[in-house]
Amino acid sequence: MNLLGSLKYLLALDEHKHFGRAAQACHITQPALSNALRALESEFGTAIVTRGRNFVGFTKEGQRVLVSARRMLHEQELLRQELDGAATRPQGSLRLGAVPTAMPIAARFCPMLQARHPGIVPVALSLSSPEIETGLENLSLDLGLGYTDRLGARGIRLGIIAQYSEHYFLVRRALHPGEHGLGFGPAISWALAAGLPLCLLTPDMHNRTLVDGAFAAAGAVVRPAMETNSLLTLALSVVEGNLCSVLPGALVGAVRSYRELEASPLIDPQLLTPVGFMIQAGSRPSRTLEAAIAMAQEPSWLQHAAAYSGRLGAMDSIAESPNLTIQLDA
Repeated sequence: MNLLGSLKYLLALDEHKHFGRAAQACHITQPALSNALRALESEFGTAIVTRGRNFVGFTKEGQRVLVSARRMLHEQELLRQELDGAATRPQGSLRLGAVPTAMPIAARFCPMLQARHPGIVPVALSLSSPEIETGLENLSLDLGLGYTDRLGARGIRLGIIAQYSEHYFLVRRALHPGEHGLGFGPAISWALAAGLPLCLLTPDMHNRTLVDGAFAAAGAVVRPAMETNSLLTLALSVVEGNLCSVLPGALVGAVRSYRELEASPLIDPQLLTPVGFMIQAGSRPSRTLEAAIAMAQEPSWLQHAAAYSGRLGAMDSIAESPNLTIQLDA
């Protein structure tokens, strides 16, 4: 039995929660995956997978095997990278989990990292904040990108590489389409924005919690005309309809080619949310992770990220306001 290979199949089953999809991800047949898992159970002398007509879950012993499997495969990957490439030529995968509203920045970071280090194969995943923290804790992720003000709530020790402070905009159809893409309008208060027909993210998403907190701080009660858990739908609902939306700067930066849209900075209060890369504290980094950490701290990258997030230059011409600036936690 190939122990490490069988452990990889086990992790694939944990990720996909389906025998067929796990087998497909591992490029083997479903019977081959099932036989490998039964061999693993025979090796350890205990049931690992709870079986039914479909995948049910893992036994208590299976959960312990999963933890050890992640650790063993993580150490194998570290060793493989150290043996395969020099420090200046890192090779291997890099799994990055980003909150949905930061995916436009992750989508810029990963190709730039790969262009600099062709041996690195980034895997960018859109995940919730709890999923990112869990992934970093159990070593299924190398790097996270998300709201750093959430850290500490679950007692997980994570290192932070600050990237930018996110600002928020009211996005609506422009009265007169811009000549060079999305235009920027004058600042608008959260209280005034609350009276507009809004498409917002669903309440289960952390970004919606931040937005609702800003509306509450402005003394406004918002009743969305539409809700969605899709960022693409959030943006396109403004392009195709008569709705407005509240978008963070990173998402506004991703739709700047839409000349039909106008983005107005939201003030009174000015909501700021810190976003950064996260790594597991105290864990030995792989060569690929070392390369990613180095690039994440470079001034050239930070300037590039700032150009497509945060204020986007839209507020540079707005005089400093004496109004309240707040930083909301979840």
